[in-house]
Amino acid sequence: MTSAYDDSAIYEVSSDSFWEIGNYKRTVKRIDDGNRLCNDLMNCIHERARIEKAYALQLTEWAKRWKQLTEKGPQYGTLQRAWISLMTEAEKISDLHLEVKGSLMSEDFEKVKNWQKEAYHKQMIGGFKETKEADDGFRKAQKPWAKKLKEVETCKKAYHAACKEEKLATSRESSSKLDPNMNPETMKKLQDKVEKCKQEVQKTKEKYEKALEDLDKSTPQYMENMEQVFEQCQQAEEKRLIFFKEVLLDVKKHLDLSNNASYGDIYTELEQTIGMADSEEDLKWFKNNHGPGMAMSWPQFEEWSIDLNRTLSRRDRKKPGDGVTLTGISQTGEQTTHHTKNSSSSCEKNPDWSDEETSNPFSSDANGNGNPFDDEPSPGIEVRVKALYDYEGQENDELSFKMGDELTKIGNEDEQGWCKGRLSSGQIGLYPANYVEEIH
Repeated sequence: MTSAYDDSAIYEVSSDSFWEIGNYKRTVKRIDDGNRLCNDLMNCIHERARIEKAYALQLTEWAKRWKQLTEKGPQYGTLQRAWISLMTEAEKISDLHLEVKGSLMSEDFEKVKNWQKEAYHKQMIGGFKETKEADDGFRKAQKPWAKKLKEVETCKKAYHAACKEEKLATSRESSSKLDPNMNPETMKKLQDKVEKCKQEVQKTKEKYEKALEDLDKSTPQYMENMEQVFEQCQQAEEKRLIFFKEVLLDVKKHLDLSNNASYGDIYTELEQTIGMADSEEDLKWFKNNHGPGMAMSWPQFEEWSIDLNRTLSRRDRKKPGDGVTLTGISQTGEQTTHHTKNSSSSCEKNPDWSDEETSNPFSSDANGNGNPFDDEPSPGIEVRVKALYDYEGQENDELSFKMGDELTKIGNEDEQGWCKGRLSSGQIGLYPANYVEEIH
């Protein structure tokens, strides 16, 4: 905003009223605040999108880990399938949250960004075109009235000064009358002074009243002109308020997974899978595979045969496919027995079903040791920029700075509106591109 005309610094502002000289600037500032609120809303949406992506990645890691543990663990049968269905649910919900992240950035974020470009036009000299137009409109509407107000203030001061001078002259005249040594010539001068002051009081009073009358006549026109400019600002602000409401409703629609048909189907399927868990079926399966329901080759009387080097053992009869023949015992059975023992030993040593956690799927490493939003740095870019607003970094990889701080831009703006930069302290990180401007 220009400072060529600022009567608020000349006149004493007696109240907080909009009609006081210069108090319209709060309305003008609201335009700049609207642009800043666009930046804040974009940052808000961007941060939520990052949360959605991080949550989706955590769900995927959790599902992968526990699916492996459940499959290798001692749980069996239909309940094992029901347990694993929890991990299937997590994988599908992860996909939905990635869709939410995509919608927030590609639709809502971009919508605000494009609207901001259309609503606020930057000037070469700094500031916005809309702000300057509003400020110029108010100054033009206020200038004639402010000029008359200045004349009123001047006349009022002159009148009050004359009244003060008259009172002082009258006081001197009264004192001289009490002095018996006062010569008549001096007394005459004091009386003339009093008379002259009275005339000056009357003259300045009439001028003061005339200036007030002129100001009162111009006030209706002043109010009409000011209201006209104010109404234009109100219309622009109304558009912003309506637009923000639309964006917030769009964000709500994208965040509300309960309105997504596939979201309900996921939990319908989960409930059905868990409902199919049958304890009787699982107990029967365990009985037949690991309990009394298993087949058994009970010991029977066996004749000695000269063709055999030894009597067949129960193990040999139970597993004829292990290499046992009627005329001899091959080494395959012995090797198989050794292999089975090793397999059993390895199962006993399997750490996947340990009570101790070997890794934390929610640690930073679980997501790939870094920010999923990090981009490759752009080589060869070093541009000095200046902060337009305060910004407090929300993540470890974001910079914090105050309005007016200078930093170095070392990476181009990405599709999400972030740049990589370096502070004067040497710290490198991300910051919102629209929070700074290049230093020319």
